[in-house]
Amino acid sequence: MDFIAFSQLCEHLEGISGRLEMIDVVSKAIPPLSEEELPVFVRFLMGKIFPDWSPLKVGIGPNLLFEAVAYVAGKKKGDVIDEINRVGDVGIALEHLLSSKEQTSFFSKSLDLVEIYRDFEYLARIEGTRTQREKLKVIRKLLADAQPLEGRYIARLLLGELRIGMGEGNMRDAIARAYQVDASLVEHAHQLANDLGEVALLAKTGPDALRTVVIEPFRPVKMMLAQQGTIEDMMKNGGEVAAEFKYDGSRFQFHKTGEVCRIYSRKLEEVTTALPDIVAQLSRATDHDVILDGEVLAVRDGRTLPFQYVLRRFRRKHDIDAHVEQIEMIPMVFDLLYLDGRTLLDEPFHVRRELLETTLRAHIAPQVRSADPQAIEAFYRSALDAGHEGIMLKAPDSRYSPGVRGRQWVKIKPAVDTMDLVVIGAEWGEGRRARVFGSFLLACQDEGELLPVGKVATGFSDEMLAEIYALLKDSMIAHSGKEVTFEPGTVFEVGYAEIQQSPNYRSGFALRFPRFVRLRDDKSVDEIETLEQVKERYKKRITPA
Repeated sequence: MDFIAFSQLCEHLEGISGRLEMIDVVSKAIPPLSEEELPVFVRFLMGKIFPDWSPLKVGIGPNLLFEAVAYVAGKKKGDVIDEINRVGDVGIALEHLLSSKEQTSFFSKSLDLVEIYRDFEYLARIEGTRTQREKLKVIRKLLADAQPLEGRYIARLLLGELRIGMGEGNMRDAIARAYQVDASLVEHAHQLANDLGEVALLAKTGPDALRTVVIEPFRPVKMMLAQQGTIEDMMKNGGEVAAEFKYDGSRFQFHKTGEVCRIYSRKLEEVTTALPDIVAQLSRATDHDVILDGEVLAVRDGRTLPFQYVLRRFRRKHDIDAHVEQIEMIPMVFDLLYLDGRTLLDEPFHVRRELLETTLRAHIAPQVRSADPQAIEAFYRSALDAGHEGIMLKAPDSRYSPGVRGRQWVKIKPAVDTMDLVVIGAEWGEGRRARVFGSFLLACQDEGELLPVGKVATGFSDEMLAEIYALLKDSMIAHSGKEVTFEPGTVFEVGYAEIQQSPNYRSGFALRFPRFVRLRDDKSVDEIETLEQVKERYKKRITPA
């Protein structure tokens, strides 16, 4: 498939507002693709280059991209930034600039979808002292060969935001329609394989191939998520629930086969070298091949320390031994996804728990099972007294659904509503905060699109603003006056008084009295609040009790 054909399809999809029409268009484009093209096509249309489980990252920030465009277009880097600010969209601005480019490849040829993927893969594998220079050379060559429209989507893919609205749900349904298989089979295979590109190849073979997918060690799956709720709602139908502490730590996934052990963060990044003490504790606790789901806690004098202590360790690349000695880290495990070659995701939670208790000798999270609301309420109070965030309530018969925020797991916390949102813009501060960002524009997601829901300017300490500035300063892609726009990637947990309908934001909603709670750089953009979840929260707030 020529990349210009892919680019023209993307441009067409950008102009479609209806979900069903979009699915129909993509489903018709899928069958003619070769087996080599299909997984690349599927990932690219979702704005991804590699599978979610892959450790590969192209590592191209806005500044390097702008430098490459300036060279090819015969402009200064400042001219590139000015055009982006004028247009308000990186992809379209680069398309305009490339329409009058001065640099072209001497042996220029049409770009091919798979060849571009190979270039991206090469970018991700470049290492050494000349990394930036070599990456710049590759991007310049790509853009020199690219037609202006192709440049729009090459730029967006490199920055990780295609902006055509083709999220996982739409792609799942398009694959199912293209090969006439049940969408639930596609979804289930995706939960296990964590790569819709690979799943599309299986769907092409047929439904039986989709049924053969199993979870594999060292290929992390997305973690099951919980939604906010109440003890009353979770127990209104009677029957037992399983209650566990909701820790103020950081989620992990531990994989072990024989003597080989690796640990992955909530964002599925390998953090084995940053957490040698956790790896050692878990490897000693079992003789089996396992995949475990749990949370890392920082502890001092028997009390858990705030979440930020754990995050600092997850981020650390150097001087690990010194930090292991400074702060004690312990794992608390609450689920078992794989045991000695057996995939357990479809087993009921109570079965997984029973297997966990016979598999792991230590570090199992405490659990209470009861059908008595008062007993669960007492457990909740004991969690708060112990310094935990609250409790998790889980249905004993629930399967493990990777990446799903369903009603089978509910988190119970003190009555402050919070949500996780991505930072897409900011305004410079004033006074003593003039050198950092003072307020931040936040967005939810809707099938791959990021839709603003308001700004947050309160709840920050000066130290936190400095930390956030250091995190965001290299991801600026545009500015206008005091306002800046970011490459999306940083997630905030934000508290709010209520949700209101608002014409001021593309989501149609706004947060009233938003307040920064904490930085969630353990979470990816895929895990932020969806527009559908914002709508559900709004409906709950306006529905009489």
